[in-house]
Amino acid sequence: MEDPGACSLAPLSVTAPLHQFARWLEDATRSGEIEPTAMSLATCDGSGQPSVRMVLLKQADEGGFVFYTNLGSPKATDLSTRPRAALCFHWKQLSRQVRVSGRAEPVADAEADAYFATRPRLSQLGAWASRQSRPMAGYYDLEKACALEALRHPMGAVPRPPFWSGFRVVPDRIEFWLQKPFRRHERVLHELRDGAWSEHWLFP
Repeated sequence: MEDPGACSLAPLSVTAPLHQFARWLEDATRSGEIEPTAMSLATCDGSGQPSVRMVLLKQADEGGFVFYTNLGSPKATDLSTRPRAALCFHWKQLSRQVRVSGRAEPVADAEADAYFATRPRLSQLGAWASRQSRPMAGYYDLEKACALEALRHPMGAVPRPPFWSGFRVVPDRIEFWLQKPFRRHERVLHELRDGAWSEHWLFP
């Protein structure tokens, strides 16, 4: 495991926060993290009830952070009502954490189609089969649904379901946290104001 004291946010914070995130994600990938793209996703429904779950980051660039889901899922329903979200990455091997918040917007159909085409065939069939978050009698309901989709798409490309797509969280706040001994952690908050990123050090 990396020594938390061997790294500092100071030389990294002079870069744009999304560039810094890319560097940290690359570090996490090399560090042996089991799933470096795993992130918690927090949303709120129309009544203000919060909900959080783990999802996988599929793209991160200057445009934001992208994940995919069934559009009938609670997370998608929440975002259609309250289009803001919060994300949290925790990389235990590196003693690092990144928190993100911002507006959420649907990805373009062409972008969703392109990503869906890269998925394993069985995952594509599973996307068609799953009525995400709805009750089922037992696990075999899912197995039967997958088998039926395999019969419906025996050969050739599997098209993206119209009820499956992605969201992009466009950040206006990104916070980097680095663990240090004796709780002398480093926290740097980047906020987007008038089209430019500002930077603030925070007490841990």
